[in-house]
Amino acid sequence: MKIAIQMDPIGPIDIDADSTFRIAEEAQARGHELFYYTPDHLSYQGGRVTAKGWPLEVQRVRGDHFRLGERQVVDLADFDVIWLRQDPPFDMFYITTTHLLQRLTPKTLVVNDPFWVRNYPEKLLVLDFPDLTPPTTIARDLDTIRSFKDKHGDIILKPLYGNGGAGVFRLTESDRNLSSLHEMFTGFSREPLIAQKFLPDVSNGDKRVILVDGEPIGAINRVPAEGETRSNMHVGGRPEKIELSPRDREICDRIGPLLREKGQIFVGIDVIGDYLTEINVTSPTGIQELERFDGINVAGRIWEAIEARRA
Repeated sequence: MKIAIQMDPIGPIDIDADSTFRIAEEAQARGHELFYYTPDHLSYQGGRVTAKGWPLEVQRVRGDHFRLGERQVVDLADFDVIWLRQDPPFDMFYITTTHLLQRLTPKTLVVNDPFWVRNYPEKLLVLDFPDLTPPTTIARDLDTIRSFKDKHGDIILKPLYGNGGAGVFRLTESDRNLSSLHEMFTGFSREPLIAQKFLPDVSNGDKRVILVDGEPIGAINRVPAEGETRSNMHVGGRPEKIELSPRDREICDRIGPLLREKGQIFVGIDVIGDYLTEINVTSPTGIQELERFDGINVAGRIWEAIEARRA
């Protein structure tokens, strides 16, 4: 198949951790042809959705992990599969790319389906499953957030469309910084904030469960660094081997059919204790850590699902 990958610049990535690199590596091993471009070079021209980029080869050599062919402009309708893999923030730039890529479906398979990526961002899809999630409120209004904090005491406050643990604050019962944080966030963004009841179980880790076409493949546990509330690996969280619990499987059984129906082939959900906190569909991570811990070919399972859909 002809595969195009829309991603952030490939040069700085960590080849031992980056999930997009592992996806490309497995595609190449399966004989697929790779093309790479960055989202700022996606265009609509004369009725065609085009991209300016390069034929790509990858290799697992640190510091020498990719080779590019001659730069060219391609018609993305000529590709079998396009990967939507740039990282958030989930802003209007990101949303516009989903509108353009949606014009290629269903002839071209876009992973994950851009219509539902746009309509099911990480912290909003969980609202469809209130019995699986901790108490949550989404608001820009300070009085609403303060009322939520008064009710639940110890809360987490974060940007609704943030990622990688950026801008995540824990406000304990005695904390008096809510007004200042609200002033800071609303001073540079028009977006609402999301508040959730703090879950003490996070000290034992924030579990990342990977689902492929709605089926759970496995999980890694991300343990916060000493003195940290956040467990994201971007901010020093330590990945550990862990098994799927009966509660994890119960959560996956509930959300899996919806993910499969909406074309969300590669998804990473976050589970703290017994609670689902996020459903990551934009650019989930964790493939390489899970492969090392469990000895399974997660990227291969993803490509099997894609090849089955194309067939």
